[in-house]
Amino acid sequence: MTFPISLEYFPPKTAEGAEKLRAVRQQLYALKPEFCSVTFGAGGSTQDGTLQTVTEILREGCPAAPHLSCIGQTRESIRERLAAYAAAGIRRIVALRGDLPSGYGLGGEFRYASELVAFIRSETGRQFHLEVAAYPEVHPQAKSPDSDIDAFIAKCEAGADAGITQYFFNADAYFRFVGELRRRNVNVPVVPGIMPITSSTQLMRFSDACGAEIPRWIRLRLQAFGDDTASIRAFGLDVVTDLCERLRAGGVPGIHFYTMNQSAATTDICRRLGL
Repeated sequence: MTFPISLEYFPPKTAEGAEKLRAVRQQLYALKPEFCSVTFGAGGSTQDGTLQTVTEILREGCPAAPHLSCIGQTRESIRERLAAYAAAGIRRIVALRGDLPSGYGLGGEFRYASELVAFIRSETGRQFHLEVAAYPEVHPQAKSPDSDIDAFIAKCEAGADAGITQYFFNADAYFRFVGELRRRNVNVPVVPGIMPITSSTQLMRFSDACGAEIPRWIRLRLQAFGDDTASIRAFGLDVVTDLCERLRAGGVPGIHFYTMNQSAATTDICRRLGL
């Protein structure tokens, strides 16, 4: 039986970036992803690029899911976006609250992803398969771990089909998160999000921005490598492959790779996993 994987891309900003991403996707289709998701910039800043990239992936024969963030959106703007998605043949959406662009007031008619999920269901019924975000290491803005679990459960009760986690390097955090959901009779699949390690500066920057924890031993090893990119990549490949093996042994429903629009690291990890 094949093990399900999915892949995440971000919309390219230039014609060269778009061409490069097409080549990356062709290489990664060898992994037979269940679907590919495409991110949506803060406040919807990349929404046209998101739709364009998703429609290209659909034309290439792979199911694709746009991220849809509700920050700064109105019911009417979301309604229009859902109609555009349906017209393009899209059947999956990753529904998120989204990040605030800097200097941006709250704005919009939705405060939480659960409200967005409920609205999508009220407008379109079961037309879309809805994925939502999960935070095994607790969302940086959550008041407490319990309130963070409550927020995820609210999204499930509103109609989410599955969760995809923020990336993490501590498998115990994932298993505890899912264990708490099961204890509270929430049985939606929660797919771990995996970030390949290819650059220590990029990883530190992302992790500081999104609240993902880099264990101290990993951080120190990465710092010790300095600018030795070959050693960083080799070490990162070992760490992330071990993490994926532990997650698979623990019965995860699939793995979602944050590709960063690159193919090599995700391909190498999947090859090591025998996928």
